Amino acid sequence: MAHLDLEEQEQLDQFKHFWKQYGGLISWGLIVLLAIYAGWNGWQYWQRKQAVQATALYEEVERIAASGDATRLDRALSDMKDKFAGTAQAQQAGLLAAAVHASAGRNDAARAALAWVAEQSGDEGYKAVARLRLAGLLLDAKSYDEALKQLEAAFPAEFAPLAADRRGDVYLAQGKKAEAGTEYQKAWAGLAAGSSYRNVVDVKLASLGLAPAAAAGEKK
Repeated sequence: MAHLDLEEQEQLDQFKHFWKQYGGLISWGLIVLLAIYAGWNGWQYWQRKQAVQATALYEEVERIAASGDATRLDRALSDMKDKFAGTAQAQQAGLLAAAVHASAGRNDAARAALAWVAEQSGDEGYKAVARLRLAGLLLDAKSYDEALKQLEAAFPAEFAPLAADRRGDVYLAQGKKAEAGTEYQKAWAGLAAGSSYRNVVDVKLASLGLAPAAAAGEKK
């Protein structure tokens, strides 16, 4: 027993020496880990809370949009921008508000909403949709250079044919038929075979006396 007592005492002394030398670092390390864990949980909670609140406000935007009240719609969209600008719901609200304004002929308000989504959205899909719609409104307003500026941005692959088609529309409105034809050819080549939109581009090419050039790696 005496031997065991001495052995235990020796182990205890070694532990005391180790703790004296490294105990502070271990304690601080645990504190940092606990702080990171608490921060992560807090951030997750905040994200969930933001999503719930943003969804509720977006539903309010939808109700107002259905009523056609432009003043309340702008106020609700402003609230979305102020409180939940980084959420998908805010981008959806911007696109919805723009559609409502455009259908009512409030093109300035529609362009402003689309410009905000195009500049602020963190989602490339929402950005692409906003730029395409904004370019369409600018085309209608005969602001051709501004429309082309919106279409100069990099588009995700699935939106690239639509951007080319819209550039073709702008060039055609400017009387630049050769440039329009080139863009329509790009659009046609990028669209899937048999797609209804490719048929639309076919008509545009035909109006210019052009036949679509088969794309390498034809889409099925």
